[in-house]
Amino acid sequence: MPPRLTKALLTFIACALALGACSRIDLAYRNLDRLVPWSLGDYLDMNREQKSLLDERLKTHLAWHCTTQLPGYLDWLDRVRQMVADNAVTDQALQQRTAEAREAIGRVAEQVTPSATELLRGMSDRQVAEMRQAFRDDIAQRQKEYVDTPLPEQVEKRATRMQKRLQPWLGELTAQQRQRVKSWSQALGDQNSQWVANRAHWQQQLVLVMDQRSSPSFEPRLAQLLQRKESLWTPAYRAAFQNTEQQARSLLVDLMKQSTPQQRALLEQRLSKVRTDFSELKCLKG
Repeated sequence: MPPRLTKALLTFIACALALGACSRIDLAYRNLDRLVPWSLGDYLDMNREQKSLLDERLKTHLAWHCTTQLPGYLDWLDRVRQMVADNAVTDQALQQRTAEAREAIGRVAEQVTPSATELLRGMSDRQVAEMRQAFRDDIAQRQKEYVDTPLPEQVEKRATRMQKRLQPWLGELTAQQRQRVKSWSQALGDQNSQWVANRAHWQQQLVLVMDQRSSPSFEPRLAQLLQRKESLWTPAYRAAFQNTEQQARSLLVDLMKQSTPQQRALLEQRLSKVRTDFSELKCLKG
């Protein structure tokens, strides 16, 4: 499959929006000069002017993010570490940390929207057609991987993925914790189908906006898609998302209650390592 401008732009936007929640963003900062050219070669099918604009804006946004946003993330990590150290991982505390993270992601979304607007407004009809096909391929792949399997299999795979995500932070889970992860996965039910359906809905909205990229309404409509995407969620997904967040908080609270001293020590160690990686970034020191 040939490289697509669409994939590059959406990857750029998605990475920017995800900076606030990515525990390995230090790797992206440390290796930016090495990673960016390869990512461009892998994903972009654009002219020289578009490539130059993307390079310039990506570096500008990463510099802004590192110098203005990461100091606040250090404070956020300190609050998370203290929460773990005090054995105070409660539903209320997790709601507060989540709200803080969501605000941080919102600031990034606002920052990248003008660049995303300029990049997307300049796409040709051919590139927009490629976007439509990329979206169709994306949904077909996710439908096959996450939805077109029996629900018991979805539940089992979801539990397995969660256990793999938890292991680097807590080490080997106990039998009680593994059972709790399974019950969490069961409580989400057919959340996969709602997630994929809502993803398709968002993509369709973006395609409609792209068809109007020469009109005055393009910028505010794109801003809504990037900054206030929750306003465009389907009712079914809105309910599913609320349940997903509640179930995730409940899972974390219970896992910490069930955790061993060794697991808590490992978690604090990993959180400290993430904070150290952030604090040692050259852009912060410079």
